[in-house]
Amino acid sequence: MSPAAPARGPLLLGVRHHGPGSARAVRAALDAARPAAVLIEGPPEGDALLPLAADPAMRPPVALLSHAAGDPGRAAFWPLAEFSPEWVAVRWAQQQPDPVPVRFIDLPAAHTLAVRPESASDGEGEEGAAPGEPGAVRPDPLAALARTAGYDDPERWWEDVVEHRGAGAGRQDPAAAFEVLGEAMAALRETYADREDPRDLVREAHMRQRMRAARREFGDSYAVVCGAWHVPALRAGTTAAADRKLLTGLPRTRVETTWVPWTHRRLARSGGYGAGIASPGWYAHLFAARDRPVERWLTKVAGLLREEDRQVSTAHVIEAVRLAETLAAVRGRPLPGLAETLEAVRAVMCDGSDVPLALIEDRLVVGDVLGSVPDGAPAVPLQRDLTRRQRSLRLKVEAHERELELDLRKDTDAARSLLLHRLRLLGVDWGGPTASRAGTGTFRETWRLRWEPELSVRVAEAGIWGTTVLAAATAKAEADAAAAAELGEVTALAERCLLAGLSGALPAVLRALADLAALDTDVARLAKALPALARSLRYGDVRGTDASALGAVAGGLAERICVALPPACSAGLDADAAAELRGHVDAVHGAVGLLADDGLRERWSAVLRTLAGRESVPGLIRGRAARLLLDEGRLPAEETARLMGLALSPAAAPADAAGWIDGFAGGGAGGGTLLVHDERLLGLIDAWLVSVPAGAFTDVLPLLRRTFGAYEPGVRRTLGELARRGPGARPGPAGAGAAPEGFAPELDPARADAVVDLVHLLLAGAGASTWTAGP
Repeated sequence: MSPAAPARGPLLLGVRHHGPGSARAVRAALDAARPAAVLIEGPPEGDALLPLAADPAMRPPVALLSHAAGDPGRAAFWPLAEFSPEWVAVRWAQQQPDPVPVRFIDLPAAHTLAVRPESASDGEGEEGAAPGEPGAVRPDPLAALARTAGYDDPERWWEDVVEHRGAGAGRQDPAAAFEVLGEAMAALRETYADREDPRDLVREAHMRQRMRAARREFGDSYAVVCGAWHVPALRAGTTAAADRKLLTGLPRTRVETTWVPWTHRRLARSGGYGAGIASPGWYAHLFAARDRPVERWLTKVAGLLREEDRQVSTAHVIEAVRLAETLAAVRGRPLPGLAETLEAVRAVMCDGSDVPLALIEDRLVVGDVLGSVPDGAPAVPLQRDLTRRQRSLRLKVEAHERELELDLRKDTDAARSLLLHRLRLLGVDWGGPTASRAGTGTFRETWRLRWEPELSVRVAEAGIWGTTVLAAATAKAEADAAAAAELGEVTALAERCLLAGLSGALPAVLRALADLAALDTDVARLAKALPALARSLRYGDVRGTDASALGAVAGGLAERICVALPPACSAGLDADAAAELRGHVDAVHGAVGLLADDGLRERWSAVLRTLAGRESVPGLIRGRAARLLLDEGRLPAEETARLMGLALSPAAAPADAAGWIDGFAGGGAGGGTLLVHDERLLGLIDAWLVSVPAGAFTDVLPLLRRTFGAYEPGVRRTLGELARRGPGARPGPAGAGAAPEGFAPELDPARADAVVDLVHLLLAGAGASTWTAGP
């Protein structure tokens, strides 16, 4: 086939970003016009990276990432999907027998990133604009055109006009649709002239300058692929001098640019992308499906529902297709759109339920497709080391959320855990620990992983700390230790260092810890810091990390708590302060139990005995101390009853007595079960409760309700039944009281012996290897 004649004048192809209909029309227009060069809206810094688009390892969606050198947090993205007109234009130029030059013509990122954003941003520039720059609010051109055509939904209007009709129109005159759309945009820009965005005026001046340069090199035989909104401005007869004036004096900074993987989810408008679309998965399907798009789409839906164990047959697919086509015909649409297919799926495949429909919208309409870039793409050394570690540990980067179970006794899983913890310390939150379903042992970890495109920026930011993940995490930990102002920050950091295996950072962290611990006299802060150190010692044992230096620091901290805690628990504490100290007492008690120091445990028990017997200590803390001693077997039952009797005596204030009960029997630590099995303690509480004056009872009722309301329903029911029967109603040996209704007061040996043979038979039938029946 002989090549077409060169186009007369530049070919301006105004598109919708990430529109499959626009992408098909762009390809058809380029095939017909055969321009000598292709200019594309995008940062010129990306020109040097365009050859990588032809690499087989480059799979959209991807994005050009530009960030300010030395400040990676100032960044902007230019995402491209397989169905983006800009990507189609790039690939068309590269696939020609004699490759066509292709260049980006938007305002350079060196200008857009030169001004630090004043407002928070996720780093994603709309259509390549710098995030956070001030400017007028541009009207939505699609919404305006849709309203003019009588549509209330811009997406539905675009589908009818472009996605469903564009291919047919393209076979007759590929450029006609672009001419019509350009005229419509010209009318809109004239209508909204008072709302022009100053950023657009500067960007369009730069585009025209690049077009003039292309005209000098290629004549008028070049094509421009840009957002349809910009087409009228690129046709405008402005002078080069006027454009140079707009561009003079713009701030500039040094930038670095590369390709990064992107996801369909981040192409969605709901993900915060200003130029995003509502349904990237649906658009990708429309672009890939050359025929019968509705039938193929509903087949995908059926496959997804079958994977979720829903009964969906071929008949369901056929009926859903018929319903979608009928809905489109009733609504006067050329083909069923996304709305019609989803309504058909809800009615036919989901039995009218929105629950499976939400799954379809998440997995297929949006989707978790993650692109990839070749190894030759520029990257900071830290990113290259991370990529090597990911491959060696077989940690696949995926856009959808998944759980990863790790057994730290295995070398590979232990190395994975170290990598993930080091990344978290660097602020690269690829995943986070979550509760394990396989068990609660310290040898197991469960992570919930999900790779987001902006993590590439976080990696670039972390590159200032080192060229490898280990070196960067170590340097970051040392810097954080030096900057820490509170003891709790350093103890948490020490724990994270042990989890991440950063033995090189521990000396600096321990120095900061010792300095702050020596200066801190607040017992609450000391008590808050100790549990993290105790956990760190345990993690060191589990992971084989040398944490011996932490033992001395933790022991010294615990000794200071033992000395400072009793004076801190004075009668001057209000209810909130007492509740906070109670939490610290629980935390320190658990931490002391983890420390391998019998002498320290004895001293801590002495502190608890002091707290339990000192009248000036709030009842909440006295009751808690008594309970902890009882659970450890260090407080005899008689002494427990004596302490409770004193706390609940008529001389005690009702509020203080109620606090003692809450500390002793509350907190969800098995207090209800203790009362069920100890008649004396329950009797003391019951006797005190009925003796509380009516006025005071109203004051202590909320606290009592919180205490007893935390018990399991069965425990509450048993306590209520025991209280209803009164003292002595508990079952037990002769003389202990009457048995519950339906039970004899004593064991009947004859009736008990009658079941012995049956029990022997059942045990023998269970298997000799497991059970051994008696004679």
